[in-house]
Amino acid sequence: MSKFTNARQGSYQWIMTVEMPGRAMQTLYGSCTPGAGATRHDVFLDIKAGLAEESPEMAHANVVFFSFERNTL
Repeated sequence: MSKFTNARQGSYQWIMTVEMPGRAMQTLYGSCTPGAGATRHDVFLDIKAGLAEESPEMAHANVVFFSFERNTL
């Protein structure tokens, strides 16, 4: 078994970079397992909402990068 195995990881990995032009930029990442019937857009909105809760100053930031891929090799 790989030393990098983590049973708590979700089935998808995501990365999002947001920017408040001229003020701040932030990159976040994680993993999740979407519910049945969830779409990529649903996950995008959930991640963006989570970002707004954690960093209210970034709630209206521009998304400059978003990746959402299967968490397998």
